[in-house]
Amino acid sequence: MRSLEGTFPRPSEAALARTDATLAAIPDDTRVLIDGLALGAMPVEVARHVSRLRLLGLVHHPLALETGIDRETAARLHASERRALAAVRHVIVTSARTVSALADLDVPADRITVVEPGTDPAPVARGSQSNEVRLVCVASLSPRKGHAILFRALGMLRSFRWHLDCVGSADRDPQTDVALRQVLREEGIEDRVRLVGEADAPEVSAYYDRSDVFVLPTLYEGYGMVVAEALARGLPVISTPTGAIADLVTDDVGVLVAPGDIDGWREALRRVFDADVRARLATGARAKRARLRRWEAAAAEMAEALVRHG
Repeated sequence: MRSLEGTFPRPSEAALARTDATLAAIPDDTRVLIDGLALGAMPVEVARHVSRLRLLGLVHHPLALETGIDRETAARLHASERRALAAVRHVIVTSARTVSALADLDVPADRITVVEPGTDPAPVARGSQSNEVRLVCVASLSPRKGHAILFRALGMLRSFRWHLDCVGSADRDPQTDVALRQVLREEGIEDRVRLVGEADAPEVSAYYDRSDVFVLPTLYEGYGMVVAEALARGLPVISTPTGAIADLVTDDVGVLVAPGDIDGWREALRRVFDADVRARLATGARAKRARLRRWEAAAAEMAEALVRHG
């Protein structure tokens, strides 16, 4: 595995030069899978090495669909990613919904293989074990994750007993961090919402364990990995029908709300604040744990796709 700089998908010239050097150091005829976060921003480097390396792309969602970027940046990313994807041998995506999204980048379906992620077995969350409903959101602080929508909805539900932990890096988009803290102040809920920041795997596991409901107000996802992780803990879920979330979150395990719908979030939260509703959804989520796809199956499918198309 080769790690690239964290500046992608907006790399500096120096980052691109180091990426080019990384590719140059890989022996000829090696099969190389490049993550889409970097791939779409490096079409020149891909073109330079495509004739001697077996390059494939792994796309979670098109870069131009990121929320919070201006039209000029979106257009530049669209053109860049289109060039890069045209050059690689094959494209692997993490959900069937991404196949249609890539049609806009002129990638035909016969050049795409869907390999959905898996989950690790995990113990059932013990929950807050109190009268206060403990919510957890695991997502970096960026406009696409929709935290402000959730905060506005919770601001209308101050009479209920709840607490929210938001686990996720604020470093990638400091402006969003500042804006979200302002929303919390405006809604008068800054003492009930904790922006935890980035956490390692054991810490994230601990947050899942002491929570009662998982929430993800995302505006767009390629798959929705954290939703699957929450279900692996037997947690009820409130989220949006984007990526594969619509397939994961059925009526027996959670509630889906249209992206950006603050009133819809208010009503969904109000529903799960009811102990009977929450218990029913938790029962469904725990039953679904055994049916979740495991990483062993995902890894086997990925290996097969790499051999077949690389």
